[in-house]
Amino acid sequence: MTQSHDKILIIDFGSQVTQLIARRVREEGVYSEVVPFQKAAEAFREMKPKGVILSGGPESVTMETSPRAPQELFGADVPVFGICYGQQTMAAQLGGEVEGGHHSEFGRAEIEILTESPLYQGVWQVGKKYPVWMSHGDRVTKLPEGFEPLAASPNAPYAITADEDRKFYAVQFHPEVVHTPQGEQLIRNFVRDIAGCRGDWTMKAFRDEAIERIRAQVGKGRVICGLSGGVDSAVAAVLIHEAIGDQLTCVFVDHGLLRAGEADQVVSLFRDHYNIPLVHVQAQNLFIDALEGVSDPEVKRKTIGKLFIDVFDEEARKIGGADFLAQGTLYPDVIESVSFTGGPSVTIKSHHNVGGLPERMKMKLVEPLRELFKDEVRVLGRELGLPEAFVGRHPFPGPGLAIRVPGTITREKLEILRKADAIYLDEIRKAGLYDDIWQAFAVLLPVKTVGVMGDGRTYDHVCALRAVTSVDGMTADFFPFDMTFLGNVATRIINEVKGINRVTYDITSKPPGTIEWE
Repeated sequence: MTQSHDKILIIDFGSQVTQLIARRVREEGVYSEVVPFQKAAEAFREMKPKGVILSGGPESVTMETSPRAPQELFGADVPVFGICYGQQTMAAQLGGEVEGGHHSEFGRAEIEILTESPLYQGVWQVGKKYPVWMSHGDRVTKLPEGFEPLAASPNAPYAITADEDRKFYAVQFHPEVVHTPQGEQLIRNFVRDIAGCRGDWTMKAFRDEAIERIRAQVGKGRVICGLSGGVDSAVAAVLIHEAIGDQLTCVFVDHGLLRAGEADQVVSLFRDHYNIPLVHVQAQNLFIDALEGVSDPEVKRKTIGKLFIDVFDEEARKIGGADFLAQGTLYPDVIESVSFTGGPSVTIKSHHNVGGLPERMKMKLVEPLRELFKDEVRVLGRELGLPEAFVGRHPFPGPGLAIRVPGTITREKLEILRKADAIYLDEIRKAGLYDDIWQAFAVLLPVKTVGVMGDGRTYDHVCALRAVTSVDGMTADFFPFDMTFLGNVATRIINEVKGINRVTYDITSKPPGTIEWE
């Protein structure tokens, strides 16, 4: 991130959808950063944003110990937009009142627009009602001086409020989630019209600036990049190679937990298409032996993460030493690692090294994608010319098949799952559905069931299928396959994969949140 772009600071009070606010801002071509409220004052002074957004959060403003925004930002002549808890703390800090004990609203509600405002100009009209997504127990009961009510709902008389002179705006609902139709346009109006940000933060600009940053950081040093087989590490590697050329060596660790054919695809892409120096480490036995008897998914993740570091360290010594280790850390990893609550990353991102490398390693981290969200990485991949078949691949977290085999792992189970997963994806591609789905995969459940196949009984594994849709990688809903498709997939898997006698489809959705689907 350079000083040449307008910026929006997002202060995080612990909402599970704070990342969505950042995504909505970036969709307008404006750079945004999320910081926990404890670090907001420092970030505000250093970042010099054109506007500030206060996120929602689980706390109650009525409690003395609840978090607050830096008081200085309200006197800095900078537009501020408070969302849910952000509205409440803004009201309390500016002399208004917030009370608990009123009727709560969680889910869909209707607001009525009372007067015109730049916040929803061209979006909502006075006197009409619109659906929004509420999530609150407390509510503002007295407005600060200078504020006026702009919209109301039956249980939130101050659903939208504003001090137009100071460009302070606040809403009780969540405009960042898809459950508030047209909510993203309110964020657009605040960012582009009220805060006056230019929409010049493009992926081409990011690419050029990232290359310069990589060159400045690395100098004449040597870099090894750990390839996992996924999109993130591949894009990071190609970007770094464009910056420093043969100073980069890629290390692809085949840990035996990849999907069918993935190892060959990665090797072909980097050796044949890009001609990037590549070390292909056959480490299947090392990883699978270390995972033997391990059933706890968190222990699996940590074991895999540690072994990756060990392998990279060893390979760095073999090539004569490296000064830097590059990896595809993304912005959600960074946000979660500094969450004010300690962060779900404590368990969710345990296979990443967001906080740095072990002291015994003499390398420093290069993380050129740490400012990007998953979908932005794909856009950057296309900007860099990666093949669409690779850029558009479904996400495949680092632990790979290890977390798709709940319970203990064996080579036999991995092979069964790999075959079933390949059939599932093959049928999805044949049906022309692959690009309509964010992520699809098979899971080998840790149960066996009795079945009848032909004239004999079987006692084999149950395979679960998942497929989810998403526009941001942070919220998800199950994909609505028709029964004919599911029947065909189940028939193929049962007929072609020895060891599976039952197939089920998981229709679980993931509500607004910030964690990986897996």
